[in-house]
Amino acid sequence: MKLGIMQPYFLPYIGYISLIKQTDKFILFDTVQFIRHGWIERNKILKQNEGWLYIQVPLLKHEQNTIIKDILIDNEQNWKSKILAQIQPYKKKAPHYYKVLGILNELFENEYVDIVSLNKKSLELICKYLFFEKELVIFSQMNLNIEQASAPDEWALHICKAVGGVTEYWNPPGGASFFDREKYDKAGIKLKFHKVKLTEYDQKRNYFESGLSILDVLMFNSVEEINDMLDNYVLCEKDEIITPPTM
Repeated sequence: MKLGIMQPYFLPYIGYISLIKQTDKFILFDTVQFIRHGWIERNKILKQNEGWLYIQVPLLKHEQNTIIKDILIDNEQNWKSKILAQIQPYKKKAPHYYKVLGILNELFENEYVDIVSLNKKSLELICKYLFFEKELVIFSQMNLNIEQASAPDEWALHICKAVGGVTEYWNPPGGASFFDREKYDKAGIKLKFHKVKLTEYDQKRNYFESGLSILDVLMFNSVEEINDMLDNYVLCEKDEIITPPTM
């Protein structure tokens, strides 16, 4: 079994979605400390004329050492309407605007107390739209008894062992420097670094803005085109990786 493990990002970049598609099981890792100004509660979309802006889910105040699963949404703020307003500039240019609007409307039909539940549902809806429905599992709800990690690369290793039946662990290339391949080899697990071959697409402007949310990809590309992008990847060895993806 091929296993992927990532923190639960909010409407993440295309490489994250590709990792979900290409693995057999995908775990949302939510028991580590929440880091501000990351990708758990925000992502980037196109600005109306040029550049980009953040779409963001407001969070309740929390202690600095709060773990991701305990991060709560500030539902006193009208954040759903704000996000829907922020995607309005796509309406005139993006051929699949109304389909993406439909995904968001379905997502926003429900109420969410915590950020992990929101992000899980959004990922499930995107996978469903792209016709590869996957079971996404929240780590804190799995009740796994894992060994204590003594190094950054051991979280994934111990989870693989506890899940059982894992023959390959796939990770984005950006984290390659943290991994000791020998540990995984000894456990009979092949360590793979999944790198999407990112391609530009027509954003109806003079230059391509990279590094955006999957929402941008969905706006300008058909389901078939997006699946071609998701399937256009390489598996790298640690020493083959030069730079991580920029989208």
